[in-house]
Amino acid sequence: MLNPVQIDRIIEMAWEDRTPFEAIEYQFSLTEKDVIVLMRTELKRSSFKLWRARVNSGVSQKHLQKRTSEMDRFRCSRQRTISNNKISKR
Repeated sequence: MLNPVQIDRIIEMAWEDRTPFEAIEYQFSLTEKDVIVLMRTELKRSSFKLWRARVNSGVSQKHLQKRTSEMDRFRCSRQRTISNNKISKR
């Protein structure tokens, strides 16, 4: 069972274009289908529709198969370790 903090983090990761579903599955053991169900239940209907349209568009890189070879990581180079998930202050 996921706690509210984990659910918030999964939603945040799902909205991020560079974070693939495989990263969510690795961290939280949720498949793409599970993430879709979670997003459907946690988001407003209009927000869910926007998210699904974005994921299925060419803009998002949510699926590793759609990625270009230049994109070899799913987080920003300025981002700290994934557990803290904060950009360091400059």
